[in-house]
Amino acid sequence: MKRAFLLSTALAVLFCLSGFPLTAQNRNGGGMGQGGGPGQAGQPGQGQGGDMGQEPMGNGPMGREAGGNNGNTQTTMTQKTPSELLAQNPTLSSKVQDLLPSGTNPQEAASGFKDLGEFVATVHVSRNLNIPFDQLKGKVTSGKSLGKAVQTLNPNLSQQQVKSEIKKGKQQAKEDIKTSRKS
Repeated sequence: MKRAFLLSTALAVLFCLSGFPLTAQNRNGGGMGQGGGPGQAGQPGQGQGGDMGQEPMGNGPMGREAGGNNGNTQTTMTQKTPSELLAQNPTLSSKVQDLLPSGTNPQEAASGFKDLGEFVATVHVSRNLNIPFDQLKGKVTSGKSLGKAVQTLNPNLSQQQVKSEIKKGKQQAKEDIKTSRKS
């Protein structure tokens, strides 16, 4: 009998709570971005996950747009594209421009990537391994992981070498993104 009462009480509480929106807010009714790593909520720049190939970047205030509705609790969040983030960050755009083939527009080169970290890491890996960027981009933006794309385009590398190069490229990308926020 006691179990039935507890179960029905728990279900009633869950039912009541399910009608309320649970959103992050600030005092003005707008949402704050969530920083996943070096990019922290409340700071300009984009949040970043630990593994840039898996976690979307752009979770901080510059990575998302928050819209308040005159103090209402509901917020609307939209993730910005890597191209949009590059356009807002001329320091990073310039760094990436130096790594891309001559005459390549960084914002155009970033189109099709899931997040900024994936794009910048792909640029570094392309440069480090002397793999044509457009070929590597084609593989990555069509759904292959960066590691599988490198292995396909440079089959002479061992799996360990590929892992090492991917790690190096991601670390270089992380550093570029971090230092470009300070400028």
